[in-house]
Amino acid sequence: MSEINVTHAGAASADPSSRYYVREHHPENGTLLGFWIYLMSDCLIFACLFATYAVLGRNYAGGPSGAEIFELPTVALNTAFLLFSSITYGFAMLTAQKKNVKGTLLWLAVTGVLGACFLYLELDEFAHLIHEGFGPWRSGFLTAFFSLVGTHGLHVTFGIVWLVTLMFQVGKHGINGANYRRLACLSMFWHFLDVIWIGVFTYVYLMGVLP
Repeated sequence: MSEINVTHAGAASADPSSRYYVREHHPENGTLLGFWIYLMSDCLIFACLFATYAVLGRNYAGGPSGAEIFELPTVALNTAFLLFSSITYGFAMLTAQKKNVKGTLLWLAVTGVLGACFLYLELDEFAHLIHEGFGPWRSGFLTAFFSLVGTHGLHVTFGIVWLVTLMFQVGKHGINGANYRRLACLSMFWHFLDVIWIGVFTYVYLMGVLP
């Protein structure tokens, strides 16, 4: 609580009427609340993309279907990378609670590597499809597919950039209150991407190979 003294000319300094108390209003956990609101807006974005895929997912326009282009073993490996990255990020948060800087940085690095492996396989899949002439312009199905999966991949890319930035912050300033709050926000974001990917894997890939 900050104190502001206002003394009028000729007024005694001890006069209660000349002293004002101002309480700074900053709600606890305001950052986390704001980040939850951001995640809800992201939910709306992905809901629209899933809805678009639901409408266009069978519009092949004479082009390939999901059963013809999806390689489930590769997608399963990609899914494993992302799911394990959530586990390693959980270990990073547990280590951060103990104020163990080196351990936290180690688990964050492992998480970043797993996320990079996920992105590499996803980009390789996109490059292969485009090389075969199955780009997003080929059919409504492929447009919806690239939009949904690509948007998720873009989020993972931003997450990795955020993670690397936090690693520098933690290495420089340690695990103080601000850095722990940032780690908690990134944790929510990273687990959110996992949940979205489970939906993508199930609805797009697994159902896409059905006749």
